[in-house]
Amino acid sequence: MRLRNVPGAGEVLEASEYVIKEPTEMKGRWRELFSCQERDASEAPLHLEIGMGKGAFLHQMALLHGEIAYVGLERYSSVLVKALSRLEAEPLKNVRLVCADAEEIPEMFDPGEVDRIYLNFSDPWPKARHAKRRLPGRAFLECFDRILSPEGTIEFKTDNRELFDFAVEEAKEAGWEFEALTYDLHHDRILCDGNVMTEYEKKFSQKGNLICKYIIYRIQK
Repeated sequence: MRLRNVPGAGEVLEASEYVIKEPTEMKGRWRELFSCQERDASEAPLHLEIGMGKGAFLHQMALLHGEIAYVGLERYSSVLVKALSRLEAEPLKNVRLVCADAEEIPEMFDPGEVDRIYLNFSDPWPKARHAKRRLPGRAFLECFDRILSPEGTIEFKTDNRELFDFAVEEAKEAGWEFEALTYDLHHDRILCDGNVMTEYEKKFSQKGNLICKYIIYRIQK
């Protein structure tokens, strides 16, 4: 899908206090940026959404869980600026945004710094020659593993069954364990409890598409 350019998006992001312009300089120091409810932010769990889109999921999660620090990463400035407008309309102290590519993550976060990673409706990159670009693929799982805490988890949701089957096999081959797995999230009473839907999730589920989800972790690093 071709993205529409938003004139001035770069300047808007540059001017916002919510957008971290030099994320590599925050490596090992992310929690210093936040103010979290019920606890010192230096001890707050740090959750990262990769490919956050327009930010509905991240914003709602931050509203529901003020005790958690959230970082949203999106590579396209024209998309991130829309997430920023949502955040500026309803400010939150436990959210920060980054405009960057997922490949840069090891330079942004220290080993063990992130407690949870969300991959929501990631680009399927359907052509075989582009398989290495798929976020739930082995190459990125290795990348994510570097920054996750020992008890850290990855949560992945999609309506694309082919991508999900690929993701499940990649996780198995890479030695990840499954805390949970479903091919019909909205009819899974346990996993659907407390589920926050993304924009795509609402759109595709209304069309009758089944939503798949897994939660994976590593036993020992």
